[in-house]
Amino acid sequence: MSDKEKINEIAKERERWEKTTLPKWIGQSPERKSEFRNHSGTLIKRVYTPEDIKDLDYMRDLGFPGEYPFTRGVHATMHRGRLWTMRQFSGYGTAEQTNQRFKYLLKEGETGLSIAFDYPSIRGYDSDHPFSKGEVGICGVAVSSLKDMEVLFNGIPLDKVTTSMTINGPAAMLLAMYIAVGNKQGVPMEKLGGTTQNDVLKEFFAQKLIIFPPKPSLKLVTDIVEYCTKHVPRWNPISISGYHIREAGGNAVQELAFTLYDGITYVESCLERGMKVDEFAPRLSFFFAAHNDLFEEIAKFRAARRIWAKTMKERFHAKNPRSMWMRMHVQTAGFTLTAQQPLNNITRVTIQALSAVLAGTQSLHTNSFDEALALPSEEAVRIALRTQQIIAHESGVVNTIDPLAGSYYVENLTNEMEERTMEYFRKLDDMGGAIPAIEKGFFQKEIADSAYEYQKEVDEKRRILVGVNDYTTEEKQPIKVLRVDPKVEEEQVTSLHKLKSERDNKKVNEMLEKLHYATEKDENLMPIIIDAVKAYATIGEICDVLRKIYGEYKELIVI
Repeated sequence: MSDKEKINEIAKERERWEKTTLPKWIGQSPERKSEFRNHSGTLIKRVYTPEDIKDLDYMRDLGFPGEYPFTRGVHATMHRGRLWTMRQFSGYGTAEQTNQRFKYLLKEGETGLSIAFDYPSIRGYDSDHPFSKGEVGICGVAVSSLKDMEVLFNGIPLDKVTTSMTINGPAAMLLAMYIAVGNKQGVPMEKLGGTTQNDVLKEFFAQKLIIFPPKPSLKLVTDIVEYCTKHVPRWNPISISGYHIREAGGNAVQELAFTLYDGITYVESCLERGMKVDEFAPRLSFFFAAHNDLFEEIAKFRAARRIWAKTMKERFHAKNPRSMWMRMHVQTAGFTLTAQQPLNNITRVTIQALSAVLAGTQSLHTNSFDEALALPSEEAVRIALRTQQIIAHESGVVNTIDPLAGSYYVENLTNEMEERTMEYFRKLDDMGGAIPAIEKGFFQKEIADSAYEYQKEVDEKRRILVGVNDYTTEEKQPIKVLRVDPKVEEEQVTSLHKLKSERDNKKVNEMLEKLHYATEKDENLMPIIIDAVKAYATIGEICDVLRKIYGEYKELIVI
């Protein structure tokens, strides 16, 4: 019997089941909804059969782990050979306080560092700037100068640990400081490993912590990619981020499509600079969110790898298989954490982390249960780390690679994700690319519409959030939360003023003048920024030079 005949036979049997067996059961136990949809609005069928993957070609669409199209993983042994890097997003108060948190987590089994910076640092302001008042060290660690970075990594050997830095606009300055700290430790640039997020495009329509307009922002991203390709070969110069797109209210398809299209834009920018795709593409990395719909998330991650591999091979003609790899970091969804019944968040995070592991992530951060209330406490962050360790060592899900491959539902959903993503690609190509789409407000409106629909579903109880719009209780769970001492700002500002008075200010001014000249000449700014931070020029001083030339971004209001 041919495959087509088998599919036809199954279709007939399904129709028979729907006419005979199913009505009896629906009569006894009616379905809870007239229709079921996932977060992206995909209609979920009652049952999936081989009919739903009849066009699936195993070698074309799945293949084997470590081989094109990498749907089943970028490494041939995946988690059987090496577990994912376990990172916990850490940063609050002063560099000294965060250094202590780093050491605590490393002692508890964390295998990579991940830095959260405070708002002033992210926006390119020093801790003593008037705009910084009230925000110093609150949502992340305050870093204004190389002195802060030296304290941050005191006693942590940079040749033994990899570090991820969630920083975008001032990414060049923070990377320069990290390189300088490595230099002081005797660690050469070629041995430094880690990641700068450095994904400015998503800032314009998702996180919105923006400094410069789109074109100069993209230029700075490309400077970092070019410099790292030549001088810091173990560094991931960019982590193309869907996480913030999802946190802003985008659905899974939008997260996937917009993230990958941003990636396309960065590749195009590097090619326009004169770089060869197989020189820089192997070090591109990605960052996604993991939400509560287990199968939707698994399908998203699997589709992401396949789409990226095809894009790099067919659109950019990459030859090196590593250029086609999608190496991903995943963070569980802060958006889903609830202040109501916060211990429920432990279960949510477990489901989300499981989706990332089942789908083959390279790196994972699990949120702490108290993060809807405050920065994570030591107890909460330890539980979040233990969640990863239990999945790794007790669940058995790492014993085989891509265990859900071949599932009629998962493969159908993976195909659906790919098809809807390619529809977005076509729309964005027709608009002229990511920057014209940003300028037209396309991304912003798509995300806003998705967020509105999601909230309507919650308000109308078409989507149940346990402890929020159902299964509520008046009982309050006493949770001890971490609060940043207001004295942190005073200490940080005092320390910064001391640095500015004791450093060689003549040298600092010379470096800033050289930076101004190099910016006007449209040179790669990384070498001069490294020299400037080594002279203890601050983030704010460097960004102010760039602000004078590039200007500041003013957001388009989309209605």
